[in-house]
This record gives sequence, C-alpha cells and structure tokens, in this order.
Amino acid sequence: MTRLTGIAWDIWRAGWASQDAIARRQRDRLAVLVDHARSASPFYRRLYRDVPEKGTTDLVSYLRELPPVGKRELMENFDDWVTDPHITLAGLKEDLLGDTSRVGGFYRGQYLVMTTSGSTGEPAVLVHDRTSLQVANLLAPIRERRTLLTAAEARAFLHQGVRAAALIADGDHFAGVVLTETARRRSPPTARRVRVFSVLRPLPELVADLNVFQPTMLYGYPSAMLQLAAEQKSGRLRIHPLLAVAAGEGLAADAGADIEAALGCRVTVRYLASEALALTSRCRQGLLHVNADWNIVEPVDGVFRPVPAGELSHTVLVTNLANRVQPLIRYNLGDRVQLAAGPCAGGSPFPTLRVEGRSGDVLSFAAADGSVVTVLPLALGTVIEETAGVRRFQAIRTGLRSLTVRIEVWPDAVTAAVRAEAGERLGKFFAAQGAGGVDVRFADEPPRPDRSGKFREVWSA
Repeated sequence: MTRLTGIAWDIWRAGWASQDAIARRQRDRLAVLVDHARSASPFYRRLYRDVPEKGTTDLVSYLRELPPVGKRELMENFDDWVTDPHITLAGLKEDLLGDTSRVGGFYRGQYLVMTTSGSTGEPAVLVHDRTSLQVANLLAPIRERRTLLTAAEARAFLHQGVRAAALIADGDHFAGVVLTETARRRSPPTARRVRVFSVLRPLPELVADLNVFQPTMLYGYPSAMLQLAAEQKSGRLRIHPLLAVAAGEGLAADAGADIEAALGCRVTVRYLASEALALTSRCRQGLLHVNADWNIVEPVDGVFRPVPAGELSHTVLVTNLANRVQPLIRYNLGDRVQLAAGPCAGGSPFPTLRVEGRSGDVLSFAAADGSVVTVLPLALGTVIEETAGVRRFQAIRTGLRSLTVRIEVWPDAVTAAVRAEAGERLGKFFAAQGAGGVDVRFADEPPRPDRSGKFREVWSA
C-alpha cells in the first residue's frame, strides 16, 4: 500500500470512528510531531526545554503544557523554526518569493511555499511538505464526497463542464493563488478550465473577462462575489455559474442570499487557513466540522484559557498534525470561533465549528464623473501590505474622497520612505479603479485592535 493510499484509507476510516478513536489519533500524532519539533527545530527545542517529555498523557493535559505560538514570534525565528536547514527566509525571498512566475511551483522540488495576507495583522511565510499537501488534497474529496454537490448540480456540471474562476488577490504567493496555479501546472486541461481573476483589477475589466470566460464555478472572497452580484443585477455581468464557494472572509446570511439571488446558484462557505489547508469540511447538514484527525482546534480566551463549547472564543489555537517541515503547534490563528455543545444531527464524529472569521467592509469612493466606485477590502489591503517595509497596517475610509492609513514598519525600514511608497502605490491603485482623487493621509498612531480585541485591517468609518 503506497503512502498516499494509506493516508486516504485512514481518512476514510476516521469518518466512521468514535470520538475516542479520533482523540487517540490526535494524541499519537501530536506526540510524534512534538518529538520531531524538539529534535529538528532549534526554535521548538528552546521553547520546550522545560516541557516534560511525556506524550502519552491525556491530550488536554499534554496540550496545556505546550506554550502557544504566534506569527510574529515564529517569523522572527524563521530559520530556527523550520526543520530543513536548507530552508532560510533569505533564501526563500531570493529564490522564490520575489518571482511571481514561480507561484505554484515546488521549492527544492518538495515544498509548497505561500504567504499569508496578514488578515490578523502579521503576515507570515508558510512552507508545506508533501505529507501536509497530500492530507489537504485528500480530506475534502473524501469527507465531502456526498455533500459538495447536489445531484442536480452534478448533472449540470456533467452537461456544461467545469470552468472555475478564482476571485482572489494575485501578485504574491497567497494560498489561493498558489494552490490554483499548482493545479494548473499539473495538468494542461486544468489550466484551460481554471483561472485566477484578480480582485486587484478594475471592476469593469474583471466583469469583461468573466463574461468571456463564462465560469460555471466561482470560488474566493465573498466581498468580490457581492460586487459581482451587483454587476449581474445591473446587466453588465452576464454569467451563469452553477456553484459559488466563498472563503477568506466572513459571509453574512443576507449577503449570501443576495449572491444566490443575483447569480442564480447556491453559495457554500469554506473555512480554511494558509496554515492548515484542510481545517474543516462540510457535512450533509451544511455545518462545518473540524478535520480533527489531522488538526487540533482550541477555542481560547484572551489569555489562552480554554473556552467551553457553546461560547464564542477570543481567538483559536490550531495545531497542524501533518506538516513536519514547519511545525505549527498551538498556533494563534486569530479568528473567533465557537464549538457546538452537542453532536451533529448527521452523525459525524468530528466537532462542529461556527466561525466569526475575518471580514472587512466593501469601501465606496467617489469617481471623477460623480459616480461611486466600490473597492474590495482585501484588494486595497494587499496594495499596502505588499509595500516594502510594511510590518502591519490599518486602512480606514473616512469619506468618499479620503482614506486614513496607520502603518507599523519593520525595524530596518524608514517610516517616511515606506509611507511615500505606500502612498504612491495607493494613488496608482485608486486611479486604476477610477477613483483618482482619494486623499490618503498617514496617521501617527500605530495599528491597534478594536474594542472587541479583534485586529481589523480595512474598514469604513
């Protein structure tokens, strides 16, 4: 039995296992992962020097002995964090991350590298090994084999074919782009049927290209789908998708209903992360379930104490049990989640998760002709965070022609120079969107969480 077949068989069996059996998988895989991190990662060796080596205790007790980790801490120790000494942050930046033509290609022939969008205020560089990718690629097809499509949708796809449009930000090694381009690289037929439609482009160009491509499936940011729903209602967009898969932001029920009404297809939501590529799956009841055999999810309060099932957390700690090259153990993902207090009516042994998730306001700015231009929060945020020297940022729309930006720069960057470059990039972005008269002001105050403690990057005041 090949390793891939073995992983697939284990994933299938876990779907019929008891909760105790899944907990045993978690405990055993966590013990192996921690031992590997101790021996191969200098960062974790230092972090765990006072942690007893007793991976056979119960899972909850064992987890509480392991200190939580966050993006900033890990990125500051990147070269000591990874377990392959041939991988360095400087090497990744020089050989891969600075070259967008290599998006979706394997680094050193075995690792897939991606960057986060900094949706919780701190971008990261993430490296997945082949086991991590194999697990991620198998979980969704196996767990959602009966729930991804309705019978009517499956027949429609057989008749019309699959043409998938990824509504995401390009220009960097973001997870959505990396995974899409990896699939395109593997197969020329897939490359013809799947395309990235960057939300950074002006809306009229995006609409025109989608009208030509005529996608039967959309996936990506729900805020982009809301924009397209408005364009469809106006008659400028004329597409007929069979399914829309929203991910990357929160989606309110009324917004989902608007998308479905305008586009004439069902909208389903996914909760994934660049750090854990197959964190959840949907069941027949339409609920999100943690793939707990390969991930550990811990809802916690502001000081990392466990939050009971049924209560909304302050943040969530995630452990990816599959990735050995860059261990993520009790990693602060930054989202607010709620585990269900009881089992799923559909009989799934995996815990049900509700996500508050990451969200941002669709922003409106005045165009030169007096009309209003809408801008996606993730598109605007990408322009700022991709400016050299930006460590964290916040952008607040304060009027139809005004934007306030808070920037925190890296220690070796000059604040005035970073602001100047960010201002120039924003000016070009707004001009391309048709809103060239936006006044961008840089505030002296640093980025900060809101009253709820959540760090939002882009919103309208």
